[in-house]
Amino acid sequence: MSAMQAAVTQLVPLAADTFDKNKVTPGLLGFIVFAALALGVWGLMKSMSKHMNRVDFEEAPEPAAATPGAEGSKA
Repeated sequence: MSAMQAAVTQLVPLAADTFDKNKVTPGLLGFIVFAALALGVWGLMKSMSKHMNRVDFEEAPEPAAATPGAEGSKA
């Protein structure tokens, strides 16, 4: 039996007295997981913003706008 299993089996009877089966909350572990996910998303967004600011491109002009007078010859 591992140390974790031994600790859980000893603590479960203690928690049974105060544990309300009708009220279950995420607790501290849920908050830590949520905070870690939020920090990860924040870091990814910051990195994406930095990479998007490095992108430098010029759009090609439209073919009709490239040749002046092309609109008048279509009539």
